[in-house]
Amino acid sequence: MSPHPAEAPLRPPVFHILLALAERDLHGLGIADAAEEASEGVVELGPGTLYRSLSELADAELIRQVEAPTEDADPRRKYYRLTDDGRGVLVAETARLQRVLERARDGRILPEHA
Repeated sequence: MSPHPAEAPLRPPVFHILLALAERDLHGLGIADAAEEASEGVVELGPGTLYRSLSELADAELIRQVEAPTEDADPRRKYYRLTDDGRGVLVAETARLQRVLERARDGRILPEHA
């Protein structure tokens, strides 16, 4: 059984899905493209990982499926939106990552402005 998608630290695919949806509602391919761009190509969401993660996040009520943003949108595409709980999980994980970076700077592992 997979860990709960909201357990810290978040798995990279989960973090990047939530991050992508924080900006706007997206369909699966849009989410995958946003994750790859935000991670500078490090996170590539293949179909299995993407749709399994979307299902887990929806089951945990961190995201929800919504109507397509326009009438001319491809009806086969499912669009997703970040829920308030999902935003809270994303904020908490981002704050956790910030603390990790601060420790790295304090330990002189990272320069002050990295």
